[in-house]
Amino acid sequence: MKQFAKKIGYMLFAFFFYINRIFTRVNKHKVFCIMTHDSSMDSNVGMIIQEMKKQNPNYKFYYIKKEDTAEVKSGGKVNSFLEFFLVKPFHMATAGYIFLDNIFLPMSYLHFSSKTKVVQLWHGTGTIKKFGQDANEGNLKKLEYRANRTVTHLIVNAEGIREQYAGAFGVELDKVYAAGLPRTDILFNSKKQHNDRKVFYQQYPELKDKKIVLYAPTFRDEEVAKPKMELDLDAFINQLPDDLVCIIKLHPFVARHYAWTKEQQERYKGRVYNLSSYPDTNTLLLVADALITDYSSIIYEYCLREKPMIFYAYDLEAFESKGRGFYEPYEAFVPGMVAKTTDEVIEAIKLNIYEDKYDLERIEWFRDRHYQYFDGKSTERVFELISSNDK
Repeated sequence: MKQFAKKIGYMLFAFFFYINRIFTRVNKHKVFCIMTHDSSMDSNVGMIIQEMKKQNPNYKFYYIKKEDTAEVKSGGKVNSFLEFFLVKPFHMATAGYIFLDNIFLPMSYLHFSSKTKVVQLWHGTGTIKKFGQDANEGNLKKLEYRANRTVTHLIVNAEGIREQYAGAFGVELDKVYAAGLPRTDILFNSKKQHNDRKVFYQQYPELKDKKIVLYAPTFRDEEVAKPKMELDLDAFINQLPDDLVCIIKLHPFVARHYAWTKEQQERYKGRVYNLSSYPDTNTLLLVADALITDYSSIIYEYCLREKPMIFYAYDLEAFESKGRGFYEPYEAFVPGMVAKTTDEVIEAIKLNIYEDKYDLERIEWFRDRHYQYFDGKSTERVFELISSNDK
């Protein structure tokens, strides 16, 4: 019944889209932004919006954000429903540019004008786990494939991953452009980094002279509603020096269900900070002396720091057999030590941070494979690419 309702929704969106396509012209200065993963101005789509506003004040922007789709799914206000199915199809049908940071399944029923550029920017810099056409099955896979057939430009970070992304999205290789992802420009902005660090230490002055380990595990589908903390925090504070603190940054899907109790706050005070709600993950990466993760794509940002990464893959065998699977053999691919227990994580921290023993060459290899540009100008390149025929 739920799937049937979704299909009706997609077709209703398409119906009003086609009415507008028939009777209304495409406006090359209209920009429609689908930001259902990250609606911030530091996201891939947000960075392009800022660049286009800077280049030409005539551009007009319209949006579908996560809260819009959530409102419709919840059967909320009538006005929200009408706007989603009447107004947004109009703007989409008449837009000269459509930018996405996610898959928008109603597009599986749409065909755009040849004057419209559909630019998939996605939301990840890279991925260990298989995704899209390489991981999904059944009707979802078919719908995603059809939606992705509308894409005219798929933007990736480096030449070496074009084929992987072409396969995951099911698009022709000549539609995949290694222009660099707009949101990575922030990672090369030294002025912003300095300011972000300054703000962080103003908020947490007690951490300024501490060594910081950031623990950022990926979300597991079966644990989203009931997340577990597999890292033994008691062992962490008891077996590691007092000058080391752990910052926890849980995935947003998980963080809303993870209760950080008053007892935990008192118990781990000064040693463990749950900053899952901290608004800017990049800032946490900037202050971290090491990263502990498992299968998260956060490593594609942190590798630029050239600092230690520890991979706490306590459920590796189960994740490989029951999960999506990996594009590469996990233990040979990840740029850091792999640990299966908290004790192994602790030993890795001692080696990596206190004895400075970690494989920098491996991190550099990983970085160079996934970054083609280090100039902080990817947003400009993407804009030049998509607007070149409009001048």
